[in-house]
Order: sequence, then C-alpha cells, then structure tokens
Amino acid sequence: MAADERLQRLLGGEPLVQLRLRLRQRFERAASGAEVQDFRLARLSAAEHAALAALQGRPARFAASIEVDVTAIDAGLRQAGVADSLRAALEQLDGPIVDRAAEREAVQTQWREVLAGCDNPALASLLQTPAGIGLLKRLAGQSHTLAARSLAGVEAVLKQLPAHGVTRAQLAAKVLGDAHALDTGCTVATLVLAVLRSAPTHEASLDPEGLSPRDLWASAGVLVNELARPALVLNLPGVAAPGEPAYLSLRRLLRSPPQWPVQGRTVFVCENPNLLAIAADHLGAGCAPLVCTEGMPAAAQRTVLAQLAQAGAALRYHGDFDWPGLRIGNHVMREHGAGPWRFGAADYQAALGAAPSPGRLLQGAAVEASWDETLAAAMRVALQAIDEEMVADPLLQDLAMRSD
Repeated sequence: MAADERLQRLLGGEPLVQLRLRLRQRFERAASGAEVQDFRLARLSAAEHAALAALQGRPARFAASIEVDVTAIDAGLRQAGVADSLRAALEQLDGPIVDRAAEREAVQTQWREVLAGCDNPALASLLQTPAGIGLLKRLAGQSHTLAARSLAGVEAVLKQLPAHGVTRAQLAAKVLGDAHALDTGCTVATLVLAVLRSAPTHEASLDPEGLSPRDLWASAGVLVNELARPALVLNLPGVAAPGEPAYLSLRRLLRSPPQWPVQGRTVFVCENPNLLAIAADHLGAGCAPLVCTEGMPAAAQRTVLAQLAQAGAALRYHGDFDWPGLRIGNHVMREHGAGPWRFGAADYQAALGAAPSPGRLLQGAAVEASWDETLAAAMRVALQAIDEEMVADPLLQDLAMRSD
C-alpha cells in the first residue's frame, strides 16, 4: 500500500534516502523483539536534520547531528494518524525491515543442526575448531544444505578407513558413486584429508603436517598412484632374493603387508640409492637389512619404515652431512623411532679429515640435528657437505658386522 502523502512529505523522497537507510539499519541490528533505544545520528545534511527535527517537534536550527528520540517520534506519528511507529513508517516507505538478529539466529541454528548430525568423533572434533568449521563453510559456499550433503559423504568414506590397499578411485566409486569424487580438490576429499591430518591413523606414526595428500591417503590404507616411487631395499627378510636390491611398491606394502620377522633386529636406513648399490656389490647376501629413503621418504618409504618399526626392528639412520640430510634424519628418527648410524659430530669431523678440498659447500638454511646438538654447530664451522657415498667404507663395515 502506498505511503500516506503526509508521510511522504515528512520522510519520503530522494533527498532522504540515505537517512531512511540509516534509520532502517538501526532496527535491523536490534535484537529480535527488542525496542530500539534513543540514539544519536551524526554527519547529517540540512534536509536530513530538518526532517528529524520535524518528526520530533523540535526547532529546525541546523546541526550536523541530532539525538533521535524514538519514543517521541512514535507518539507523534500515531497522534497525527500517519503511522503506528517510526518502524512502521519506514516499512510503508521502503518495504519490510528484515530482522537481522532472527535471521542470524536461524542460520546459526541450521549450522548447529548440521554439526550435531556428525557421528564420526574425529570429524566432529575437527568441526569444533575455527579452522575446521571455516574450511567446511568455505567449501560449501556458506550453504548449510551443501555442507550437510558433503559431511554425509565424508562420514561414509571415513567408515571405510583404515582400508587395506584399496585405490582412491575404487573407494570413491564404491562409497560415493563417482570414481572422481575423491580427486584432489574435491570437497569430500579435502575434508577427509583434513580429518586424517587432525587424527592420523594408529597404524603408522606419521607427522600429518608433513604429508602430501598421497601420503595421507596411504596412511589410511588408500592407494593413489600406488606404483610411483617404490621403496628400495636390500636383504629385508622374506621380500626379495638375498643379495639383490628390490623395490617394494606401496600397493604391495598395503595390500599384502609382509610379516617382517625383525623383532629385536637392527635394520639400517640410508638416504642414497648409491650406497645401497655399493652394499649389494660388496657384501651381497652378507649385508645386514638395509632400506633406502631416496631423499625425504615418500609414501612407500614411510610405510615400510613404519611397518618395520611396528614389527620391533631397531632402525638406524645415516644420510648426507648437509642440511637436507639433517632434515631427513630428524624426520626418520622422530616419526619412526630410529637412532643415528655414524651420523654425529664426531663422525662428521672424521669424514672431514679424509674429504678432498674444497669439496661441496653447505647451502641453504641450517638445520639442528635432534639426535646430536653439536652436529649442526660443527657443520656451520666447516661449511662443507659430506655425501653419504664418501663414508661408504665405515658404513660397509657395520653392514658386514651386523649381517648375522
């Protein structure tokens, strides 16, 4: 219904659009059902000040601000028969005023219902954190309906974990009806990975923050490109012909985990495949069990180390005396309970004495060694890297002595 002509003269028209908008916002921001209290408006134009003064029966002497007495305005409008209240007058002029407080409460209620519907403890725990609920809302475009649908998919996937060597595409097709629904970047996949990062599986001691999506899936028994970068090993009991280097794929490690009869036995771990090849050439079947990380361990390497540690093996690690080598050492020792293998400050000093000069200089940011607080200091003084292959002779002595 069109507004009363008198109301139009009092508060309508283009010159007072911004004033009406500011007044409406006061009512929109008020708590649901609460009365709007008196307030002051500043930065007023002459026309805006005159309109507010007239509504309150005040002199029209211009000022940049004015105290708005809502009760007086309501009474004046009712007495004039123009409107029941200031709020009613504003709705006559520009349409209904939205109850923002009620709207916010309704949205919050909808999200509470979405979260209350989560049965998986790890997922529910993630969604109690600001980062977790923020991630869900971003992925769902702030839609509680899409969020609920996505969470249903996440819970369905989590019910299948840990798996035992199923491919990601197969899992997606079986659970979600779409072989690509768990591809990197998809909403359900992103949320499942977030859960895995926040609550890694009990089957492997992994640092979730340092894992790629493929490694995270592998930690839950799901294969993604399972034939990529297999683990290089030598003389691990029961998995290869003695004396011959062998590759163990992530597929094999997860689908048919070896029994690993290594309880109480030392298994050596090196960083570089060249050292494993040297050991195979010089010691053959007489070499102690040896695993190569080939740099920072990927999914297959992490899995075999975790399985060996779980089977009771005593892991001993050696790598390059450079900053990446120390970083890898920190990871292997922290995540798999390994100890150092000729990888301390004294070993570095001994290697320096036999190394050619000037050799390879250390580059990049320094890294402290968790197992020897003096190692990084010694390396910072010498500023020389020592590659693992340069100290092959003493390492071979250990491998031969422990071959029983």
